[in-house]
Amino acid sequence: MKIALFTETFLPKVDGIVTRLTKTVQHLVAAGDEVLIVCPEGAPDTYMGAQVLGVPAMPLPLYPELKLALPRPMVSDALEAFNPDLVHVVNPAVLGLGGIWIAKTKGYPLVASYHTHLPKYLEHYGLGMLEPVLWELLKAAHNQAQLNLCTSTAMVAELSEKGILHTALWQRGVDTDLFRPELRSEAMRQRLLGGRSDTGKLLLYIGRLSAEKQIERIRPVLDALPEARLALVGDGPYRQQLETLFAGSTATFMGYLAGEELASAYASADAFLFPSSTETLGLVLLEAMAAGCPVVGANRGGIPDIVTDGVNGCLYEPDGVDGGAGSLTAAALRLLGDPSQREQLRCNARQEAERWGWAGATEQLRGYYRQVLSSSKKPALVG
Repeated sequence: MKIALFTETFLPKVDGIVTRLTKTVQHLVAAGDEVLIVCPEGAPDTYMGAQVLGVPAMPLPLYPELKLALPRPMVSDALEAFNPDLVHVVNPAVLGLGGIWIAKTKGYPLVASYHTHLPKYLEHYGLGMLEPVLWELLKAAHNQAQLNLCTSTAMVAELSEKGILHTALWQRGVDTDLFRPELRSEAMRQRLLGGRSDTGKLLLYIGRLSAEKQIERIRPVLDALPEARLALVGDGPYRQQLETLFAGSTATFMGYLAGEELASAYASADAFLFPSSTETLGLVLLEAMAAGCPVVGANRGGIPDIVTDGVNGCLYEPDGVDGGAGSLTAAALRLLGDPSQREQLRCNARQEAERWGWAGATEQLRGYYRQVLSSSKKPALVG
């Protein structure tokens, strides 16, 4: 198959969407498919055997880590030259809308996928009143596709409820060869401690430092556990505010880690806290579980698809007058309070992660592609 992938975010950015895309492309190419990635400029010209078309882009004002790439004639020309069997738009927003328009005008079969719960992000930027409008825009875009893929059962249900048609589940995936308990390292633990004594539990957060991740909810956990240490791995537009919020605490800001360093960070901590209640899946939770780090996540969105409370991790309730901070603290205390239970959760978490390889997730995606192609006729290329 020849697949054109449109995405609003790709390398060198590091996040859950980019991880899923890079692993998917790797396995698509290994299966013999040809792939063209259309993304904001900055990525290499090729990736794992796939062609990459970088489109000139500008930083998003509220979120400079993200770049807005506006569709332009070069994109249409490249797509016509590539002549795909199918177009897959990932989180269509700006560049993805161009992908939808080209697919519809050229008659290419179209698949879309939903990875970022943007309507829930709005309230964290003071724009909650725009949520109904955004849902209508998302519905208009996604309903152009013959298939809309979601990364959790909760998102399949919510998108269907909002009027988005033809939804299906694209199963989770995690690299269990990279993320593994054996990478626990005393040297990495010392880095995460930031020079502080190793006298208490080492808590870990990995992900974007942004308002919608609700990282401020971890501060009361540190207040309740004075001997605990916290390492925050990642970066983002909310870092300065978080540095102020966590001033005087035992928090260490690590910046980005990648590869085996990232895997070692997961494996070297005592607990992984992920307060975000806006996740469509929460890939970092799966990575922590694969590395054998016990997890606490929100009982919202796609996270309950991954974490079963008291079996392979702990869930907290993110609502309430305190914004869920009390429930998060209680869940962390529950996880850290019983060493034997924590060890059982750790073992169960690794077993759960081992069920979800990227090869299986990509083969499922290829099956969806074949279904769409079997119900469509690709137009002949007009020269």
